[in-house]
Amino acid sequence: MTGVIADDLTAEVLRNALVVAAEEASIVVVKSAYSTFIVEGSDASAAILDKDGRLIAHSMATTLMNSMALSVAVPYLLADIPVETMRPGDVFVTNDAYKGGIHTNDLLIFRPVFVDGTVEYFTATLIHVSDIGGASAGGMASLATEIFLEGLQLPPVRIATADGLEQSITGILALNSRTPEKVLGDVRALIAGATTAARRVEALIEEHGAARFAAGVESYLSYTEARTRAAIAELPDGEYRSSYVIDDDGIHPGQSYTVQVAVTAEGDRLVLDFAGTDDQVAAAVNASLSQSLAAAVFAARCFLDPTIPMNDGCLRVLDVRLPEGSLLNATSPYPCGGRFLPAYAAMEAVFQAMSDAVPERAIAASGILQPFSIAAQQAPYWVHLAYEYGGVGARHGKDGPDATGVHFGLGRNSVPQVEPVEVRCPFVVEAVEYLPDSGGAGRWRGGLGTRTVFRLLADAYVTTRGDRLRTGPPGRDGGRPGVPGGFYRLTADGVTERLESKVNNEPFRAGEAFVVETTGGGGLGDPHDRPAEAVRADVLAGKVSRAAAESAYGVVLGDDLEIDTAATLARRRS
Repeated sequence: MTGVIADDLTAEVLRNALVVAAEEASIVVVKSAYSTFIVEGSDASAAILDKDGRLIAHSMATTLMNSMALSVAVPYLLADIPVETMRPGDVFVTNDAYKGGIHTNDLLIFRPVFVDGTVEYFTATLIHVSDIGGASAGGMASLATEIFLEGLQLPPVRIATADGLEQSITGILALNSRTPEKVLGDVRALIAGATTAARRVEALIEEHGAARFAAGVESYLSYTEARTRAAIAELPDGEYRSSYVIDDDGIHPGQSYTVQVAVTAEGDRLVLDFAGTDDQVAAAVNASLSQSLAAAVFAARCFLDPTIPMNDGCLRVLDVRLPEGSLLNATSPYPCGGRFLPAYAAMEAVFQAMSDAVPERAIAASGILQPFSIAAQQAPYWVHLAYEYGGVGARHGKDGPDATGVHFGLGRNSVPQVEPVEVRCPFVVEAVEYLPDSGGAGRWRGGLGTRTVFRLLADAYVTTRGDRLRTGPPGRDGGRPGVPGGFYRLTADGVTERLESKVNNEPFRAGEAFVVETTGGGGLGDPHDRPAEAVRADVLAGKVSRAAAESAYGVVLGDDLEIDTAATLARRRS
């Protein structure tokens, strides 16, 4: 028995050591990168995988969107570059969306870890580099009709050896970038992160021995699998169907797209089948396989025990079916840059299906991230790439968090701080504020969206890639939808013009302001069931207006903002 306890303890120590190694790698990338979005937004990911691509550990502040890509890409890497040709010190790069990647601006870096002269593991890092060509700076290209408009594509290639960088590959990257110095700086940061993780893994193997290290990894993955199966077994058996609609593609007026899912729980098995999802389209509203897989896994895990680790042991249990050639599993040359639109629709569809299965954990639909870029119109180029977040849908028993978005695709702090960005780019952030009344009314209120104002000090191009800006996220069980946000131009003389949700290289003049308003989350439950004191507290906090308190919640407040009990009872009865 003592030996078993000691082995279990060793496995737990090893598990945490691997997670720390991945986390340290991601921190190295952030501290070493050149791109503003990485340095100020801390959007970097790292993972440790085995030679089959099984996800062993990833950085705690990472994104499942990214670590899933790193896992899915390994078999494609080995198909192109046989493992027996790899040498100590080699580093490989790819961004092929159809072979595990995400989109062209996301570079995936892999460094093999050798055990007794044989590749047994990989350490990997990933970030969205500043620019790698395409129709719009920063990798946006929101109106792309084929992937060639989204930037340079790289099959799996060797980018470094023990002797240093492969100048032929870095030369291609630099030549295809508007910001070559930043891209090459980002590449070096990615390699530094992967190298850091590789050294930590090598040290663990030396400390524990190769056989015990491998046994510890297997034990950890099996432990995760067993816990995931046990959690699924607690779900009620049955099939639960749902869908979610993407507003538009920015190209075909009035055309919307639907993602469908059937979630089947049976014993300790969970199937997520996306058959019936619309076919891929020549517009930037498709996702690659890895991104849709990440969305489905993330959404399902939200309804399981949150303490279960995320690794291949979890993935073994979930049967995710993504039809090839659909919005969720695009093939070449269909663009994948707008990957989060179908992926988040898939996530939302799973949320709603699982909410039907487990009503006591239900969540209403959410506002999502609204990406945009502000970029120089000519050399010398600068690019500000960022997101603003919508409100989360109300949860059963809790209001939705404000301005965080339900997301699985971003890093520690993907909304950069104002002051460092103003130093790097010619604009002033005049306002960042909540939007009162934007959260859907309900027994539990949806989270609020925000309003951010960028006053331009130089001519610039603005590119947007938004959704849920035409139809607000629906509420559940009598809750009201969140209020849609939007992108706007505020002219120098104060006139406000609404932009389309997806525009590419929209010219702005110095003195004009670019305004981003994000969408609120849906409400859950009848608004008239919300305690009057909670409504009053929202009014005092500026989250709900006095008028909305009465019209949406039936709560009448006097001029002193005290509850008029008689008027409130009458209003709620009417």
